[in-house]
Amino acid sequence: MRRFIGHTNGEQYLGNSNTKEVHDLDNEKTSCQIDEIIKAGHDVPFYILYLAHEAGYENCTYCKEDSTM
Repeated sequence: MRRFIGHTNGEQYLGNSNTKEVHDLDNEKTSCQIDEIIKAGHDVPFYILYLAHEAGYENCTYCKEDSTM
């Protein structure tokens, strides 16, 4: 579920600056713990997955099925 809180502004992808993991908010799973990432201030929004990968983020195992695309 896309959010408009924290650093996000409805972007599809959310990076966790603490773990360098990127999540797909359109395919979010409970295990992603997105609300906790935002509350901790570790949220980094990306509107294109490619930009997250360029910034050194790896895909979340749960919502991106450990793929790199």
